[in-house]
Amino acid sequence: MMPMPPCAADLQTGIDKDSEPFVELDPTGRYGRYCDLLGTGAVKRVYRAFDQEEGIEVAWNQVLLKSFSGDELMIDRLFSEVRLLRSLKNDNIISFYNFWTNDKQNTLNFITEVCTSGNLREYRKKHRHVSLKALKKWSRQILRGLDYMHTHEPCIIHRDLNCSNVFINGNIGQVKIGDLGLAAIVGKSHSAHSVLGTPEFMAPELYDEDYTELVDIYSFGMCVLELVTLEIPYSECDNIAKVFRKVTAGLRPQAMNKVKDPEVKQFIERCLGKPRDRPSASELLRDSFFDGLDDDEEF
Repeated sequence: MMPMPPCAADLQTGIDKDSEPFVELDPTGRYGRYCDLLGTGAVKRVYRAFDQEEGIEVAWNQVLLKSFSGDELMIDRLFSEVRLLRSLKNDNIISFYNFWTNDKQNTLNFITEVCTSGNLREYRKKHRHVSLKALKKWSRQILRGLDYMHTHEPCIIHRDLNCSNVFINGNIGQVKIGDLGLAAIVGKSHSAHSVLGTPEFMAPELYDEDYTELVDIYSFGMCVLELVTLEIPYSECDNIAKVFRKVTAGLRPQAMNKVKDPEVKQFIERCLGKPRDRPSASELLRDSFFDGLDDDEEF
């Protein structure tokens, strides 16, 4: 777990806590951070915050850079996420607002939009009775975000797509892709060579260190499987090595046996196919799987 200064210590920043319940302000004074944690990751903590200019809640992402002192690769990756977020403008990708470093606290901070209902994994756990139509709508929005990234110039591969990295505004059913910390900008070659990601959601070719944006389609298929079955793929495996052996051997997770609807199973299988047979995001958006959905949401 990444060590972070406690909120009590943050109160020593000189902010008048009687006027606003902020524990930290950005250099411009526009954004105020609260103590409340929205989530923690391997490299950052995400706090609830407030944009005083727009009068909206936002997410304050904070990384303690000294945790990675000497690891220039990781620091470069963090700044890459910031640069990447700034360049993306799409309704199904988390919006980025501002960033800065705090040299005194040795932190990288960036402000992003906040989704009211958290990540899709936790949201699905809370709402176990969801229609297939709703699951299809969520899935279609993830695909729209992926299609934007994959057709972006240059092409962007997420590389760590899973249900905990997808967020939702539950009151309107709007879904957004976030956590682009492992994303790769691959340009015209559309190929990358680093082994990164969440093992249960990683395409087999990722382990071969030679892959394209179609690894995200495989991960998307695993996301659909989790949404349908409420089970993380390969949860029958008790360690990463077993997951690796199954994935590289092309063995499907046991959760596939829980998918009773042949149309759903066929769609997931299409996403999990060999790279040469795997469709693009734009091709999947035209799949008959989405036939009959009203197109009234313009997210």
